[in-house]
Amino acid sequence: MSLRKAAPRLSPASSADVAVPEPWYRQGLRFECTGCGDCCTGAPGYVWVSDEEIAELAQALDLPVATFEARFLRRVDNRKSLIELQQGDCVFFDRQSRKCRVYEHRPLQCRTWPFWQSNLRSPAMWEAVARVCPGCNRGRLYTAGEILVEARRVIV
Repeated sequence: MSLRKAAPRLSPASSADVAVPEPWYRQGLRFECTGCGDCCTGAPGYVWVSDEEIAELAQALDLPVATFEARFLRRVDNRKSLIELQQGDCVFFDRQSRKCRVYEHRPLQCRTWPFWQSNLRSPAMWEAVARVCPGCNRGRLYTAGEILVEARRVIV
């Protein structure tokens, strides 16, 4: 007599049958950009840009793509990132006005802040972001669905 039981036969599950855990922010999160510019300054980091974003930014600045890349990008392994100025500011951040010089054409990474997967890993991580971003936990309530859509648009 065998002690092993035969594995039950399972029918293929549809996506509706798969239980997806609700995110910790299932009630939504509040965010309203205050325009402080803090997300464009400070500690070193990367603002990843795609070829499409590079072309759009170059066009917005009326520059050939090659010139734009030489002036404003750095290569990091096989990716491209906007360069930073010595004090850690994004190359497009205007310290005097505290505004982005290319705001209407800013990269997707900038557009999706603060709803990056890295910021949404846990309530503690979100609170750490909120300590440096005055727009977190105030303003418009984004639904969990809206947040998930934004978080999936870019991996940071």
